[in-house]
Amino acid sequence: MRIVIAGGHGRIALRLERLLAARGYEVAGIIRDPAQGDDLRRAGAEPVLCDLESASVEHVAGILQGADVAVFAAGAGPGSGAERKETVDRGAATLFADAAERARVRRFLMVSSMGADPRHGGDEVFDVYLRAKGEADEYVRTRLGLEWTVLRPGSLTDEAGTGEVHLEADTGRGSVPRDDVAAVLAELVETPATAGLTLELVAGSTPVSVAVKNMAGT
Repeated sequence: MRIVIAGGHGRIALRLERLLAARGYEVAGIIRDPAQGDDLRRAGAEPVLCDLESASVEHVAGILQGADVAVFAAGAGPGSGAERKETVDRGAATLFADAAERARVRRFLMVSSMGADPRHGGDEVFDVYLRAKGEADEYVRTRLGLEWTVLRPGSLTDEAGTGEVHLEADTGRGSVPRDDVAAVLAELVETPATAGLTLELVAGSTPVSVAVKNMAGT
């Protein structure tokens, strides 16, 4: 299985790449800074240079050609302004979905955010972020060619993962280690029966594999 991850140098993406490579999958991570390539190679992933803010759908579809799963894990980052929330968190996400559909990559995972809502009000940067993420999620859910799953983690931490989570359509507010987000994504890659679900994720007491199987109904 070949998995292509947008935002390949992100803190969740690098963790996910290590997990997927350890399971024997072929993993590629899209980055725009060639200096990040060695970090991806150490994680077991192939670095692919592409700026999703300026690339065409055709170019990204070429990168995705032959992939089995596409994962959108890119983000403008906490230090960015409102403009890049629009160009990355919304624009790059919708472009990546279009490219996956064009390349006939059926399975699509979207790393979103708890509270994402296209109708979220407010003009602060975080308001724009939640609105952009919500718009991207809504767009992905309209793509008939994709078997999508949207994952909305709570507040992210760098604490060591516990391997236990709370994964539901509605979990309530909470935090979750990035380790456990990556572990859930790795399980979602292998669980296509979660297609069509939007899931919230926080720390909990259910083993990751069990939590994902519960959501898949298996």
